[in-house]
Amino acid sequence: QVQLVESGGGLVQAGGSLRLSCAASGRTFSSYAMGWFRQAPGKEREFVATIRWSGTIVYYADSVKGRFTISRDNAKNTVYLQMNSLKPEDTAVYYCAAEDGARRYSSSDYYTQGAYAYWGQGTQVTVSS
Repeated sequence: QVQLVESGGGLVQAGGSLRLSCAASGRTFSSYAMGWFRQAPGKEREFVATIRWSGTIVYYADSVKGRFTISRDNAKNTVYLQMNSLKPEDTAVYYCAAEDGARRYSSSDYYTQGAYAYWGQGTQVTVSS
C-alpha cells in the first residue's frame, strides 16, 4: 500500500521558516515526479512546487518563487519543501503528491493535480502576522 506522510508543519511568525518533509512508502518514487500543493480555508487546492525524478528540474508557483525550495532524496524516498520568508498568505494545509508513471505528461501538466496519483493527508502550516 502506497503511503505519503507529510511532517514539519506548525505555527511560525511572518518572516520565519519551516521545512516540510514527505516520506513515501510502499513504492519507490525515484523515477517519478513529486510535488507540493496547498489549500487555504475556503479556497481551492493550488500548486506550490514540483520536482522531476532527477531532482534537476523544478517548477514553482509564482507566489512562492524565490522563497520556497523543493528537493528530494531518492535514497530515502523523501521529498522536502524548504519555506523561507513565510507570509500570512502562506497559511494552508500542505499536501505532498506523487505521480505513478502510468502515462507521460508534459511539463505544464505537473502544475495540475491530475498528474499525481498519490496524495498525503496534509500538514498544517500557519503563519502569524
